[in-house]
Amino acid sequence: MDPDDDVCLCFHVSRRKIWNYLRIERPRRAAELSQCEGAGTGCGWCRHFLEQMFSAAQQSLPVDALDLPDRDSYAERRAEYRRRDDTGRPSGDE
Repeated sequence: MDPDDDVCLCFHVSRRKIWNYLRIERPRRAAELSQCEGAGTGCGWCRHFLEQMFSAAQQSLPVDALDLPDRDSYAERRAEYRRRDDTGRPSGDE
């Protein structure tokens, strides 16, 4: 994933914006990343990745230390996530 690719696809919050927020604001909890343009407050898909980024920042790891998927793979996986219902099954399954 490139720095300008969106991590939060609902609110179009880029990886660069999140890293800068982590660097400048130094949140104490991963949930505080929601204050960065609403990241993580939409469908919820990106929360796991936001938590990974928060953990990396807490450990002072470099920006590129995380192995995030490429933009297309990330978007495809999110689309699959959004097609699933609350039980984790594809929508429409009984």
